Amino acid sequence: MTPQAVAAEDETALPTSPGRRALARRAGRYGRDNPLIVVGIAIVMVEILAALLAPAISPYGPLQQNIMHRLEPPEAGHLFGTDDLGRDVFSRVLYGARVSLPLGAILVLIGGTFGTLIGAIAGYAGGWLDETLMRLTDLIFAFPTIILAMAVAAALGPSLDHSILAIVVVWWPSYARLARAMVLSVGKEEYVTAARACGLGTVRIMFSHILRNAMGPLVVLATLDVGNAILTFSGLSFLGLGATPPTAEWGSMVSTGAQEMDQWWLGLFPGLAIWSVVLAFNLLGDGLRDALDPQGHQM
Repeated sequence: MTPQAVAAEDETALPTSPGRRALARRAGRYGRDNPLIVVGIAIVMVEILAALLAPAISPYGPLQQNIMHRLEPPEAGHLFGTDDLGRDVFSRVLYGARVSLPLGAILVLIGGTFGTLIGAIAGYAGGWLDETLMRLTDLIFAFPTIILAMAVAAALGPSLDHSILAIVVVWWPSYARLARAMVLSVGKEEYVTAARACGLGTVRIMFSHILRNAMGPLVVLATLDVGNAILTFSGLSFLGLGATPPTAEWGSMVSTGAQEMDQWWLGLFPGLAIWSVVLAFNLLGDGLRDALDPQGHQM
């Protein structure tokens, strides 16, 4: 290889490294300016690691009973105490993360995807189809989320699958409204008009040109909703309409604590787990919103 070719290759490779360093500096500066999002990320990572490593770090099995040590307060052998069946509360809180965290993500993924498609179709099609889909959305919005979810779960019967379906039924309308608004807004842009003029198909315009440029607010809403979905699912479990015993789930554990008010640790620690994950995803959502719309944050 000639010296000129080597020099040309070096010059081509030079922009890559500074670009990565600039990106790292930008991320670090954003983290310093927005410490709450760093806190949110840290809490979420701790929760995820706790869920993944629960079998390795929990001192007991989530269903392991020891009646001789029932309702013991927190101590060295049982960091969060024991419940009415002598099960270790710390171990059950860890295993509860393996239920609540994936379910929160699944609920938002299913409800968000369905609602986004409904809203996108309504906004793009317009006319009677838009009117019909939006009136259906308003009908779901007319009921409080937890009340309608309770009604659906009670009608189907208490189980994990039924509670997931109940929450999905009431979760999609907010995404449908936001997606419709974004489609109506982005659909007026010049590049969408140019795509139509070039004869591109409806599906390609929808996904490649409209939804692709409207995902920012939807991602922010989804991030905020993970914590809310976990809270709603825990509420159903608290009422006996979600996860059924003996499954280690935070909402049902708080319900057990409500029945044993003298044993404060039974409801406190799973309640703190719910609070921490809801707080973390709210901090993440706020941080993403500020990152995607810095001008709106400054106003």
